[in-house]
Amino acid sequence: MKLALYQNKFLYLFKLKNIHSMRLTIRLILLSLFFSCSPKKDPAKELKVESKDKTPFLWENATVYFLMTDRFSNGDPSNDQSFNRKPDGAVLRSFMGGDIQGIIQKIEEGYFNDLGVNAIWFTPVFEQVKGFTDEGTGKTYAYHGYWIRDWTSIDPNFGSFEQLRELVDTAHEHGIRVLMDVVLNHTGPVTAVDPQWPDAWVRTSPTCTYKDFETTVTCTLVDNLPDIRTESDQEVELPNFLREKWQEEGRLDREMAELDDFFTRTGLPRAARFYIIKWLVDYVRELGIDGFRVDTAKHTEPSVWQELYKEALAALKAWKNEHPAKKPDDEEFFMVGEVYGYSIHHGQDFPMGPDTVNFFREGFKSLINFSFKEDAGQLPEEVFSNYSQMLHHGELQGLSVLNYISSHDDASPLDRMRNNVLDGATKLMLAPGAVQIYYGDETSRLLKAEGAEGDANLRTFMNWNALESDSGRNGYRFREVLEHWQKLGRFRQEHPAVGAGVHRKLKDTPYTFERRLTDQDYEDKVLVVWGATGGTIDVSQVFQDGTALKDYYSGEEVTVKNKGISLRSASSLILLGEPR
Repeated sequence: MKLALYQNKFLYLFKLKNIHSMRLTIRLILLSLFFSCSPKKDPAKELKVESKDKTPFLWENATVYFLMTDRFSNGDPSNDQSFNRKPDGAVLRSFMGGDIQGIIQKIEEGYFNDLGVNAIWFTPVFEQVKGFTDEGTGKTYAYHGYWIRDWTSIDPNFGSFEQLRELVDTAHEHGIRVLMDVVLNHTGPVTAVDPQWPDAWVRTSPTCTYKDFETTVTCTLVDNLPDIRTESDQEVELPNFLREKWQEEGRLDREMAELDDFFTRTGLPRAARFYIIKWLVDYVRELGIDGFRVDTAKHTEPSVWQELYKEALAALKAWKNEHPAKKPDDEEFFMVGEVYGYSIHHGQDFPMGPDTVNFFREGFKSLINFSFKEDAGQLPEEVFSNYSQMLHHGELQGLSVLNYISSHDDASPLDRMRNNVLDGATKLMLAPGAVQIYYGDETSRLLKAEGAEGDANLRTFMNWNALESDSGRNGYRFREVLEHWQKLGRFRQEHPAVGAGVHRKLKDTPYTFERRLTDQDYEDKVLVVWGATGGTIDVSQVFQDGTALKDYYSGEEVTVKNKGISLRSASSLILLGEPR
């Protein structure tokens, strides 16, 4: 999986360094000419203007778009039935054609930029089991990406390694970071064509009962989902089926040499988990992946995530040093964990029976907040003030959470039938912390399908056709819903104070609040009015007279005069900030 996969690595790096040196020399010459001909300026003033105008990317304010790779956009129909997979699964349990190329196309079309998205998380694209299971719900294929057979390959149903490289490069060119969804807890199930991994690698019993730490971690999630022996330091051999597969693909020698290099460099034992850590981190080192969304984090020993983070941190740093022109920023590697059932109200100590675990000490800067969808039923001020207190003055100071209203395996999403889509969007996108838009939240995609069972209900194909026809449901046009999300998203994107700033209520009626962020040389502040009824709005507690402001909901620009502003628009939602 190194650059040797395509050309000699050392020759490539040699050329890269020379090209970089040539470019650097040319830039220095041009800069010297520029400054010799330009009028003298005050460096301090220039620095101040630059820091004020430049909007930093902060993971604490990230707007993360989460999509199921197979259910989002079909950019290459030719790969829809790789490995002779058939569309004969139970309802919504076969591959449906979504792929990496489809994601690339939507990035290039500006879909994510229009939505204010600055990070994309897509379900795993590693090679999946080729067969299917046939238990309870009927035939189920690995369309979701969590049944991995080979961590070193991209499943052809999703695309290719080169397409994944293009996706990351294209995302970065559009100011979007990439979160790769990674699985270290389990392999794919045993099927008629996918034998079990060796016993030295996996356990097949007992099934988790979730009574305490051990019965949550040293067990299988469900029957027929072999659990990686992540607790073991026992050295294991590469499974024969992988050795034979790589031999057939003509890369056995290269892969074995890379494994030897990894274990020699790190001094780590050839235990099962370290093979997988090496394979996962290779994508960071090769492609510049910005972060991991870690699947089933609570089902693996917490220290394993620190081991993964350490290697990924070094890998991204190395990639950015080698690709200064391609890196989107200087942020360190980022990890957000799926600790199923975690709530912001837990703070840092997650309960596991009588035990508690602090995942934030194990490489995670953020955890998915499973309680926001319930908290959204409270009054906004109660939610916003509590969240801000926890994130800025409480146990999570300096850390973050990822809020959401629906997801791929949450059986209790907010507003499953999309009856109140605008209100749900407003609460989520104005919440303190980072936010996750689940594909179709922004287009009112239903989370219920006739004949589907369980999680499949949440995984219908993206409703592009409905959006194109601009039809609607429950009194809303789909285009109207999307535009509402876009306005909120761009407000968040241009003003990090929305998610990362300190919340302060200013007025009960109409509900008015400010968010204020001070981050080294950068300052940002916004004012939101929710339930406005027109007239002059007093903004003196946040903005001074003469300040140019933009209402990001109506698009109208105004200047503060006599402590207030007046808008021509009649919208009940007003999103005020200095225009960027």
